[in-house]
Amino acid sequence: MNDKSYYRKATYDLGAAKLSQLTADEGYEVAFAGRSNAGKSSVLNALTQQKSLARTSKTPGRTQLINVFSLDEERRLIDLPGYGYAKVPESVKLQWQKTLNAYLQERKCLRGIVLIMDIRHPLKDYDQMMIKWAHSCELPVLVLLNKSDKLKKNPANNTLFAVRDELAEYAPLVRVQLFSALKKTGAEKCEAVLDDWFALGYVEVDDAEDIVG
Repeated sequence: MNDKSYYRKATYDLGAAKLSQLTADEGYEVAFAGRSNAGKSSVLNALTQQKSLARTSKTPGRTQLINVFSLDEERRLIDLPGYGYAKVPESVKLQWQKTLNAYLQERKCLRGIVLIMDIRHPLKDYDQMMIKWAHSCELPVLVLLNKSDKLKKNPANNTLFAVRDELAEYAPLVRVQLFSALKKTGAEKCEAVLDDWFALGYVEVDDAEDIVG
């Protein structure tokens, strides 16, 4: 897609505690998921170039609703509740999990999942569960190894290669790339994948571009 400002058009629509509160199940949605300390909100803000579109907090687990951000009348970014870390009552965690499972299983307009991991702590149990579920449904996943700026060149590349090797059995539905919400490293490549999922036009990108030189 040539319009570099497209994702800047994202506007907050609503926060849903249950599926019945979401917009109609039509058009295209891409969901952003990840552990509560992986920097999911910061990734959304980096991609949309809006500092406060998605709320960020020093306290992980602030996202407690399914937050919907519209790009146009047909396309939406979905910010799912973070998992696995939030300091909330167990009953609340169980309700989040129930709602999350229902969304992933029932939402017909879901086109792909952007799964955000802290590059220093990748492939935790919930991450692997998400990937296995998506693969069983033939739903594409883009893994963003966020906070890549926290590592030097060789450790970052080594982690990228290790995660790709670990997830090789799920290719080509699962792709892995480096990302830094702080420095916006990997943003253009991520946008190219989103363009494809949103049927905006696909731009082929080489996985070798991820390697830190």
